[in-house]
Amino acid sequence: MFTPVQFFADFLTYSVFYLSKTSRLGSAVNFFIFDSIKIFILLLLIIYTITFIRSFFPPEKTRKILAQNKGKTFVGHILAALLGIVTPFCSCSAVPLFIGFVEAGIPLGVTFSFLIAAPMVNEVALGLLYALFGIKIAILYVVTGEIIAIVSGIIIGKLKMEKHVEGYVYELQAAADLEQQKITLQARLLDSWRFTFDLLKRIWLYVIIGIAIGGFMHGWIPAGALAQYAGKNNPFAVIVAVIIGVPLYSNAAGVLPLVGELTKAGVATGTALAFMMAVTGLSLPEGILLRKVLKPKLLATFYVIVAVGIVLTGYLFNFIL
Repeated sequence: MFTPVQFFADFLTYSVFYLSKTSRLGSAVNFFIFDSIKIFILLLLIIYTITFIRSFFPPEKTRKILAQNKGKTFVGHILAALLGIVTPFCSCSAVPLFIGFVEAGIPLGVTFSFLIAAPMVNEVALGLLYALFGIKIAILYVVTGEIIAIVSGIIIGKLKMEKHVEGYVYELQAAADLEQQKITLQARLLDSWRFTFDLLKRIWLYVIIGIAIGGFMHGWIPAGALAQYAGKNNPFAVIVAVIIGVPLYSNAAGVLPLVGELTKAGVATGTALAFMMAVTGLSLPEGILLRKVLKPKLLATFYVIVAVGIVLTGYLFNFIL
């Protein structure tokens, strides 16, 4: 479908920059302009809308809900994974949230269910997946991401690894609960705009890099060219994708344009989504920050369990899609 965004991208590429419609560079630049505008419009709308909705679920409320159910471990895992979707989260908040949960007496495994779900299964990922790939893949991604978070948290809880949390975490005095201030509707709307623009300022470079790589692939890598190496028939493709994705750092907005082009180039959908899960769910900055509160054995266990879950999910996606 021809849209105003496509018209503008065509105008800039072929009338302003005088690039040929049949050239690889023209195709790459046209893709970059079109996807940049499309992705940022989607991000603006999605982040603002969901930020307003989740203003009713601040981290402190999440902590209180989980603390109230800390005796019901299995229910706690499910609640933690679900609350991870709507609770504001970034790598920089991983440590204070972890400490706050431990202070509240929330079981270690339940805490990890939240920490796994929050960055991997979030509103931006869901909105963009729906917009770019459709409702089926968006729902499958969310469901499998939640299952990974729940099962991984349960396994970590069963391993009884509390002794591998840095000692000072348990020595901290639990901060006094502060009464949640009533926030007016106008304040929520304004705060949502501020958060949206602040987040866009922090992630725009990752988004541009992801779209630029996607543009390069669009222009220079023919459709289906990678099917031989990363298609469904390669049994090691998912494992390699996860290994490559773990040390990288991006968010859903930055990696999704690349995921879209990988699938067009012949990479199996499950392999591409496993790569996305590894990048967003096992980010290196989050691991570095979590090392402040986790001893190496627990941190390594966390990475291995989640990575195995992502690999299995990638194979499952490749089987059913």
